[in-house]
Amino acid sequence: MTKAESLEDFYKHKLNYLPVDLHKDLGHFNVFRLEDCTGVNAKPITYNRRDFFKITLIRGKNRYHYADKSIEIDGSTLVFFNPHVPYTWEPLTSETTGFFCIFTKSFFTENIGLGLNDLPMYRTDGKPAYILSEQEDEQIAGIFKRMFEEIASDYTFKYDLIRNYITELTHIALKSRPSESLYRHPDAKSRITSIFTELLERQFPIESPSQRFSMRSAKNFAEQLSVHVNHLNRAIKETTGRTTTDLIAERLLSEAKSLLKHTDWNVSEIGYSLGFEEPAHFNNFFKKQTQLTPSRYRMA
Repeated sequence: MTKAESLEDFYKHKLNYLPVDLHKDLGHFNVFRLEDCTGVNAKPITYNRRDFFKITLIRGKNRYHYADKSIEIDGSTLVFFNPHVPYTWEPLTSETTGFFCIFTKSFFTENIGLGLNDLPMYRTDGKPAYILSEQEDEQIAGIFKRMFEEIASDYTFKYDLIRNYITELTHIALKSRPSESLYRHPDAKSRITSIFTELLERQFPIESPSQRFSMRSAKNFAEQLSVHVNHLNRAIKETTGRTTTDLIAERLLSEAKSLLKHTDWNVSEIGYSLGFEEPAHFNNFFKKQTQLTPSRYRMA
């Protein structure tokens, strides 16, 4: 698997320069107009992880490839990306406009709310895209314009203001999805399901053949949660309608597809990293889920 795109890679790839303050201890922030980084002469955006966070206001018809999923969006959309999930996007029309900002985790001297990695739009299992109304588009575009004004100013505390603007963008998205964003659990079963999901996602992404997915059974998760496996299975079944085994297999399959499509690891290495002791076991699992062998899927 290729290494994550660094800030240096981003600036060299997109803009052919490096900022002089790129390695300041306080972290890094910058803001751009989308149309300044796109067009016929722009270099293609590779499918990869980035070493930084990104928030984009994008207008037009576009398709995002996010982990092993594809998300087609039309209109004005606010999109959040984190360093843990590989992505790329392709414009489906020539009329794509908007803004985006990039920043490192260390740019925030204090956590915002729950902390960046706990916010719904930055969770690996979260939904990164938020469709905007005309009024929300105007409001968010105004925030990006204020970012441009501040970053060009000589105000001593301008980056404190910019941190507030990023926080404001986050809360606009959270308010538009209150049921998904607050993570209020009405009962113990919902809480157990949420923690199970977090433990499952915490094992991904697989970034090298030597990394291994270890918690592969309901029993493994039950031990980690200090509950009986039957209690865990009932909680997940009642809150999701799915079995624990099905959810684990679905996430394993998602990562397997991503590794097959976006790495040059051989099938045995991928199977081993996903916890299969023998290549035949991985082949049988993958074929049962997709009706294709891993090799056939990779060639498709």
